Amino acid sequence: MTNPRAAKEALGQRLREIRRSAGLTGRALAGLAGWHESKISKIEYGKQTPSETDLRAWCRHTDAAAQLPDLIATLHNVEAAYLEVRRMRVPQWQRVIAKMEADAELIRWFEPGLVPGLLQTSRYIHGVLETIEALYGGPDVIEAAVAARLQRQQVLYKGRHRFHFVIGEQALWSVVGDPEVMIEQLDRLLTAMTLPRVVLGIVPLRAPYRVPLMNFAIFDRAMVQAETISAQLTVTQPREIGLYERAFNAVSDQAAIGNAARELITTAMEHYGQQLDASSHEQ
Repeated sequence: MTNPRAAKEALGQRLREIRRSAGLTGRALAGLAGWHESKISKIEYGKQTPSETDLRAWCRHTDAAAQLPDLIATLHNVEAAYLEVRRMRVPQWQRVIAKMEADAELIRWFEPGLVPGLLQTSRYIHGVLETIEALYGGPDVIEAAVAARLQRQQVLYKGRHRFHFVIGEQALWSVVGDPEVMIEQLDRLLTAMTLPRVVLGIVPLRAPYRVPLMNFAIFDRAMVQAETISAQLTVTQPREIGLYERAFNAVSDQAAIGNAARELITTAMEHYGQQLDASSHEQ
């Protein structure tokens, strides 16, 4: 993940180069745009983040309209770099991602080792967030985060959204909570597969390696969200989005769907059921 301050400074440097290539001084550009002269300096040295309106004015007055789309994409990445998803800010992040989901018509989501958030049960969410809290620390906001994530799931039933989830079979075997929680969660996956606008595929454990195993979601063809250990990466450049699309297509081609996917899920459920039976007999 790019350092937020460095990303903002790099954007400012690029804007300074555009201004100089146009043969304009900072004072001249400020006059054309109707800004205070200090605003130019603050933006160019990374002390102030420009808005999209600022970028449009900058490109208009420097005859650099062709560079505007990439500058806007860079601005979005700068803004996203400040959206840390450390444990203490999970509820806030849930609200941000909820808007992205509500605005998108097609969401393609790959999770190699966990069930995607939109398909998680309440107890599964608790288990995931408790693990995150243990890693990151911070104030206890689990209940608020669970409520926010469950609220997000309403998008599955509203509007004309379409969803294509691909998960690794490892997600069926990565125990979150206990066998009882896992049985409930896997049953939820079976239910989700019956929803009219949801496709769920499962990449078998022994499938050949095709793409780096990191989770990401593609919103239409406009944006990608990918998680790292320390932050959420937002991708908006068309070339990079295309790379994620190719990766998603690669894992989707490997995924079991329909009855084959159901068989993988029920096999895991039977395993957890046997564990529960064994545990009850021991007691």
